[in-house]
Amino acid sequence: MMLVKLNQGEKLDLHDLADEFGVNVRTVQRDINERFAYLPIQRSGTKYHLDPAYLGKLTTRDIERFAGLAGVRGLFPSLSDEFMRDIFDARIQSALLVKGHSYESLAGKEQLFRELEQAIIARRHIAFDYSKADGIKRYQAIAPFKLMNHKGIWYLAARDGDKLKTYSFAKIAALRLTDTHFEPAPSIDQRLAEEDGIWMGEEKKEIVLKISREVASYFKRRKLIANQVIEKELEDGGLILSAKVGHVNQVLPIVRYWIPNIRIISPEGLQEELERELKAYVERVGSLV
Repeated sequence: MMLVKLNQGEKLDLHDLADEFGVNVRTVQRDINERFAYLPIQRSGTKYHLDPAYLGKLTTRDIERFAGLAGVRGLFPSLSDEFMRDIFDARIQSALLVKGHSYESLAGKEQLFRELEQAIIARRHIAFDYSKADGIKRYQAIAPFKLMNHKGIWYLAARDGDKLKTYSFAKIAALRLTDTHFEPAPSIDQRLAEEDGIWMGEEKKEIVLKISREVASYFKRRKLIANQVIEKELEDGGLILSAKVGHVNQVLPIVRYWIPNIRIISPEGLQEELERELKAYVERVGSLV
């Protein structure tokens, strides 16, 4: 209630608050000095109020919840009260610059997004039309579990029969919520939380890669490949990595990007297949020159 009052621009008197909530003045004083320490609270005589420039700002807990939802909780060293106070300061804001993926626009699809959210919460089966390269496919009795954002693109993770699949949100149209419901599946929720990518194939394939020392630091700094595990650090500074993926396309784009500093060790034949593909590309481009 104190926070609401502050956000609404009210000036708080310690004695009035103590009487209203049935506590002593020291309790109210502690709340203002400690629990609201991250807020830019100003004092005028015996009254406290929020700096008008900050009215409507979120609490630390609100920001932490949003950071967890957005997947950026680990982006900053700490979401402490001190950090929260700093980001309200324009001088500190000028010292920060975060660059990331560009995000697809959902303009015009806000209602569809909300309807999918409600279907997930209510555990209602859905039906929809899905745009594929060979035309429109109609899906029935789909159990939606999560709306997932992966590298700026939204996907619906849902169960079709006994298979867990992902659907590009932008390709979904004519959504219908049915009258039937599905049971919660904690194992699916856990799997979605642990999965690095969007490929939900039931059978995982293990791919082993050798990374040269010239680029090893990039792979040690963060996971560039879904479900990446550093198996061994080589004497020359290189790495042996493994990754369990639902589809080789979770790995091949990264391998192509880091050529010639990365090589596929297993499965057998995949490196040779990649080299044939690259050779064909070079020949095709050469013929156009």
